[in-house]
Amino acid sequence: MQQRRRGRDLEDALLGAAWTELTERGYAAFTLEAVAKRAGTSTPVIYRRWANKALMVEAAVAHASSQRAIDVPDTGTLRGDLIAIMQAANASRTDLLVATSILLDGYFADTGSNPEQLREQILAGRRSAAETIVQRAVRRGEVDASLLEPRLVSLPFDLFRHEVLMTLRPVSDEAIERIVDGIVVPLLTRQAPG
Repeated sequence: MQQRRRGRDLEDALLGAAWTELTERGYAAFTLEAVAKRAGTSTPVIYRRWANKALMVEAAVAHASSQRAIDVPDTGTLRGDLIAIMQAANASRTDLLVATSILLDGYFADTGSNPEQLREQILAGRRSAAETIVQRAVRRGEVDASLLEPRLVSLPFDLFRHEVLMTLRPVSDEAIERIVDGIVVPLLTRQAPG
């Protein structure tokens, strides 16, 4: 006899089932009924936690993202940290990025939101890996804090995401090094004029 799941165990099962449904069927064919069936529970159990399909999808994406969390490396250099985090993202997050970008077009249309808003919601006030890496570089004296602005801080990961979305596969080590050495490090480590 199967023991009834409760609390975190039940929520993890529901979110895992939701993620599987989303990646197998996409947002358009995603139903709470299918999630309930896959999780071995009932639809009312889902509605007690998430009022609608969009809210469950948001929770499933956040859950999948948390399952692929990457410890921010500290190699001692800006260059080393950027290369290490991108290589780690290749190994654990590329599928998440591709899946959410391709499968969520209906979600964005239904909710009137966009990928940036979903990303901010998932981060929920936490500091991004980019911010952590750049702030360490500022403390080490590699980066002049007076030259920083948000788009420059996010640039390495914006370029990484762009590469993944254009190829739908992990970014090659060669491309990572071109992003870091040819674009990002020169911009982040430039000296203030005068």
